[in-house]
Amino acid sequence: MSFKDGDFLEVEYTVWDASTNALVFSTDAEKAKKANIYDEHNIYGPAVVVIGSGSVIKGMDDALRNMNEHETKKVTIEPKDAFGERREDLVRVVPLSVLRKQNINPYPGLSVDVDGVKMVVKSVNSGRVVLDANHPLADKTLTYEISVVKQLKDAKEQVEALARRYNIKPSSINIGNDTLTISFDNSINKDANYFVAKASLIAAVFTYIKNIKKVEVKEEYLKPLEKGENEKNQESVTK
Repeated sequence: MSFKDGDFLEVEYTVWDASTNALVFSTDAEKAKKANIYDEHNIYGPAVVVIGSGSVIKGMDDALRNMNEHETKKVTIEPKDAFGERREDLVRVVPLSVLRKQNINPYPGLSVDVDGVKMVVKSVNSGRVVLDANHPLADKTLTYEISVVKQLKDAKEQVEALARRYNIKPSSINIGNDTLTISFDNSINKDANYFVAKASLIAAVFTYIKNIKKVEVKEEYLKPLEKGENEKNQESVTK
């Protein structure tokens, strides 16, 4: 068995710097904690990978194509098929005042957005700041341990997996013919992150699930109880 473009997989993987054997990433939260690289902003657990979509580096995509469901494989990936060679043209030196005007107090390791480009502060010296837009793992040969947990063939499972990717959980998912209906009840916090995640989910559905031509979104909003009504409800409960 092998996988082809468009196949949905749930994958666990762990990554080491091949030159130092230092663990640099894992979908396993416990492994990340033991290596002191746990990030509360990351979503841990099996990652959804759509073969050929560019959602993972080329070397990992190539390895997955020749794997089977429930198989685990360790591969070494050179920079050209990982995060690329380091490029000096992606390093910039800017006056400290430029960042201060944006209310940014730079320090080594800080991620900043400069002219729409994400960069990392490398150093701050004598009123100058060195910024680097290279990926932190650029120029690195990496060792990947990859486990194919499951192939997702059912469209509903694929939507659920994409929703997990964007950290959003619909109350219900229904698919009829070429239409996907997703619902979000009042229990779901509809803040700014929700609207971004919802838009990302819909875009991903249209990109990766070819037989879905229409998405309907149902949202529930309940009027908050006024103070007096809430107190009355509390009294009725105590009685």
